[in-house]
Amino acid sequence: MKAIELLETSPVIAAVKDEGGLKRCFESECQVVFVLYGSILNIGTIVRQIKEHGKYAMVHADLTHGLNSKEIVVDFIKENTLADGIISTKPLLVKRAVELGLFGIQRTFIIDSLAMSTTKKQIDTFHPDMVEIMPGVMPKALEEIRRYTNIPIIAGGLISDKKDIMAAFNAGADAISTTREELWFM
Repeated sequence: MKAIELLETSPVIAAVKDEGGLKRCFESECQVVFVLYGSILNIGTIVRQIKEHGKYAMVHADLTHGLNSKEIVVDFIKENTLADGIISTKPLLVKRAVELGLFGIQRTFIIDSLAMSTTKKQIDTFHPDMVEIMPGVMPKALEEIRRYTNIPIIAGGLISDKKDIMAAFNAGADAISTTREELWFM
């Protein structure tokens, strides 16, 4: 499945940060789950539960305790879990995920014009499958990235209500990710 097709099936992504959120996301219609917690001891179990519920699992490699920032981390996730992809702020990890046939999601924080320029260079250099723009409540930044690339865009961070979701979509986002559980059920 192509990245854009995946996001079309699930434009609201459940971003889970603990066991309670994991259980709650199983009740939602969200088909994509961002795993924002865990360790090398339990990440396989967390992903297996997601897969057993028929959902796509994307592991945030930077937030999984016990992993480091080397590309071998992605090999570990591929060999020891059923994850469909990874999320990372580290472009080399995203590139390695794509090489291994996993979805590679580049998470980037747009805090100023330098960060915007760096994001564009990373898109051109590392060719992620998707890019997650944070915070997701910055329509101008989303619009600029949308004009720059046709890579699927996910807006994440600080999205607190339906108005924020609609603003992100209107600015060109293909999906949103949120830890706010009530938004998983809209």
